[in-house]
Formats: sequence, structure tokens, C-alpha cells
Amino acid sequence: MSGFIEKRLLRKSAERWDDLAKRASGIPVEDLRALRQQAKRMRRKMDAFIASAEAALIPDPQSDIQRPDQCDWAWRPEPWCQPRRPAGVVEVASPHRLSDHATLFHDCARSEITLSQLRNDDPTVAAPFGLLMDVYRFDGSYLSLVLTPPCEAVSELNRNHYFSLRARIEREQPIEIYARLNIQHGPNTEQIVRQMDIRDDAGLAEFDLAYSNINEKRVEKAWIDVIFDNPAMNQIRLSDMTLTRAPRADL
Repeated sequence: MSGFIEKRLLRKSAERWDDLAKRASGIPVEDLRALRQQAKRMRRKMDAFIASAEAALIPDPQSDIQRPDQCDWAWRPEPWCQPRRPAGVVEVASPHRLSDHATLFHDCARSEITLSQLRNDDPTVAAPFGLLMDVYRFDGSYLSLVLTPPCEAVSELNRNHYFSLRARIEREQPIEIYARLNIQHGPNTEQIVRQMDIRDDAGLAEFDLAYSNINEKRVEKAWIDVIFDNPAMNQIRLSDMTLTRAPRADL
């Protein structure tokens, strides 16, 4: 019964505001100002409810990640699983923080880059959200998306591990995309660069630590640079991005 009453009250409130909108030109100025302030307060509350409802309706974004055998850690960064506010940005400055663990960098004198978050409507894509990046004139020397995974990514990390970076990528024009894994151990930083192998919009870069020189006892943190080579006059849609860690299979 309370649900019925609540729905009726909400419907009556919507009808009232619809009627006020139609009569706005005839409402006295002082009353109109007060109603406008009330409407703004309500809009903020409605926006907050919409954001909370969207977050509650999203399934566990970490539960549907393609994991290799014996995977001991998996992660999907926030821009692909949590709604952003605002969803779109034009003339993206550098650095542009997308979340606590994702930042876009470039060195353009004048940014002609737009970035927006979109809902994924492809049922074959596990991520609820994707990123759409439009690059027009590009006068810089680099454009990179830096992913900084949480500390669990390097917990008990050793040279028997390998990382797999997977992405769903659509490019208006074919460009090369590189991924660089950086692992800080003590005063040194190990770097491993791989070109993403993109087939049918599915991208993969793997980093085998067996060929690295990391000091396993001094590993502090890791991050990945996703580098877009010659991105001018292109549209790039990143529908999903995940990072996994697993031990290499015993031979």
C-alpha cells in the first residue's frame, strides 16, 4: 500500500511542476523566483538519486572479467564500471583525472580532444560503460592513458607472474596502440613495452616478468601507460579495459 501511495504522490508532484511550467509567464516575479530556487534544490536531489540508482543497478563490475588459468588478481578500472560526472569533457587538459586510478596525459599546446563516457549497449561487452575519445588536430608528441592499479596488483609479485591487459577497441582510422608496464622496485623502475595485438576490435598485451630484472623483495607499485600513436583526426572507442595477473604455467 505504501508503494502505491508513494507512486501517486510522485505522479501528483510531477503533474504540479508540469502545470507550473505552463503557467510560468503569469506567475508573480517574487513567487516565480522562490519556485525556481525550490526546483533547483529538487533537481540536485533528483540528480543524486539518479546517480545512486545507476550505481545500484550495475552488476558487480569485477565479476565478469576474462581470467587466465590460475589467475590470482583481476581488475576493471573505474571509468568502465562507474558513472562519471560530468560524462563528457571538451578540450581535455593534461593531466585529466578520470578516476583515482586512471588519468589521461598529452603535451598539446592546444587541446582538440574530447572525451565522454557512454553506456555500453553491446551485450557481448561485459563492462557497463565505455570511453569515447575524439581527437582532431593534434600538435603534441604523445597521448597516453595511465592506469594505476591498486596495491593488490603487486602484492607478493614475483618473476613467475605475467600481466594481461585486455581491451575492446574500435578505431575510426587504424592506429597503433602500445602498452608499457612500469614496476617500481626500490630506486629503480622496470619497463616492459608491448604493442597491443588488436583483432576484431579485441586488444591484448601481455607482460611476462620472467624476462624482467625486478627485485621481488622491493616492489612498491606498478602502472601501465596505454599510448596512442599518431592519434590525429581519429575517433577511438574503448568499450572495455581489464588487467589480470597470473603465474606462468609450470613446464
